[in-house]
Amino acid sequence: MSFLHAVIVGLLQGVTELFPISSLGHSVLVPALLGWKDPALAHQASGESPYLAFVVGLHVATSLALLAFFWRDWVRIIKGFFTAMFNRRLDTADERLAWLLVAATIPAGLTGLALEHTFRTVFAKPFAAACFLTINGVILVAGERLRRRVPVAVTSTGAAEVTATRSPVALTFGEAFFVGIAQIGALFAGISRSGITMVAGLVRGLDHEDAVRFSFLLATPIIFAAGVYKIPDLTGPLGDGIRGQVLAGSAAAFVAALVAIKFLVRYFETRTLTPFAIYCLVAGAACVVRFGLY
Repeated sequence: MSFLHAVIVGLLQGVTELFPISSLGHSVLVPALLGWKDPALAHQASGESPYLAFVVGLHVATSLALLAFFWRDWVRIIKGFFTAMFNRRLDTADERLAWLLVAATIPAGLTGLALEHTFRTVFAKPFAAACFLTINGVILVAGERLRRRVPVAVTSTGAAEVTATRSPVALTFGEAFFVGIAQIGALFAGISRSGITMVAGLVRGLDHEDAVRFSFLLATPIIFAAGVYKIPDLTGPLGDGIRGQVLAGSAAAFVAALVAIKFLVRYFETRTLTPFAIYCLVAGAACVVRFGLY
């Protein structure tokens, strides 16, 4: 893998990991569309792929960008986690949010440990990724259609008054677990982690701004753990010849992720998932045709 390829994939991963359009799907499709022939980019159905180890290694940089952006939140969440564990009760919003994140992390964490290798070696291929990217677009459309609407109350004067939406801390532990189950879908190349967890949050009554924040907080430990889990691969034979490229790609991913977070947090204050859904449907369908015919 050349350093140019590494930087391109790093920039791609940093953006697409957080945009609801699937980083793994794009990391499979873009090299295939560009016709990159490097041995490290080969996707094999059996055994480990150096390229996939490289891509997952970039997750550490993306998670560090999330930590850098939300560090104040994480200081309160970690403090709330230990305070609640010591007192054995949930007295504050930060304490409740900490344990909601724990509940939401369990499903994807356990499933990833058990099936991550199988999912990434079997499904991380261009045609499969194109199919799942199209499905991701359908999920985003469905999420906007099915999201719980803001309730409207009628005042004594007969005027309609919009009531407040739910906040993440208002979720039950069962609902947080449901969001975590949705995150398992991101093991398929083409299904977006941030997209599917945002949809799950919207369906449970969060607005777009709170849904993206909860999604990013939930993604941080999972993305970091996935990257750390692959570090032994990069220090072994699979990392031969690409360790410098991993560092270059990680630097690019960190910068790209920071820019993406700032953009998306502001974007979802007033806008929806619809443009991303359209992109996934069009790009996914085009890639299905491309890789299905050749």
